[in-house]
Amino acid sequence: MSALHAIVLDFDGVIADSERLHMRAFQAALGGSPVTLTDEAYYAHYLGFDDHGAFRHLFRDQAQALDEATLERLVAEKGRRFEALAAAGEMVFPGAAAFIRTFAAAVPLAIASGAQTHEIEDVLHRARLRDCFITVVGADQTPASKPAPDPYLEAFARLQRHTGRPLDPRRTVAVEDSRWGLESATAAGLRTIAVTTSYPAEALAPHAELVVAGLHALDRPTLERLCETAA
Repeated sequence: MSALHAIVLDFDGVIADSERLHMRAFQAALGGSPVTLTDEAYYAHYLGFDDHGAFRHLFRDQAQALDEATLERLVAEKGRRFEALAAAGEMVFPGAAAFIRTFAAAVPLAIASGAQTHEIEDVLHRARLRDCFITVVGADQTPASKPAPDPYLEAFARLQRHTGRPLDPRRTVAVEDSRWGLESATAAGLRTIAVTTSYPAEALAPHAELVVAGLHALDRPTLERLCETAA
């Protein structure tokens, strides 16, 4: 068995170039409300949350009340806005599809994301990549989202059940684009690689074992070397 047992990928900012679309969908959904979201604030404070978490933190940070009915309306509207934006074009990063297809033939792959499962599945099907992943864990499938470890713990557990053999989390690599995601993967016991698609290397380096430009910059020897150092 190789040192690399499995790979779990974040979705937005790692596979899909969709963070900008999520931001625009949040901003559109907030139209007419007392809460505003600037581009700078989104990337600095809210990118790592799922939809419910982002709205809750936004309203809290701006000292505005938010009841559950309003929250659900905002989440639904944000989802509609995002789907409309996503339907307008291709969202997969250059080199991501080649990485996914290459590694899917060698090791089990999963996704652990703060996005909604149906949003992830839609993009993967359009890119003809869904069959490369054993499982997709979206924000709607775990009790807590990132930075809690739940998404990675669930993805890893599903990979173990599917393979029918013991997998070592210290030989399983998580690839993330944000500090929140890296904290989630670390708390779940996985090895961590950051990609600089959303944040600069200096912001990610304290939270990751390796920082690269994107999936296109990763190869099998690099991942094997990282996992060979497992405690």
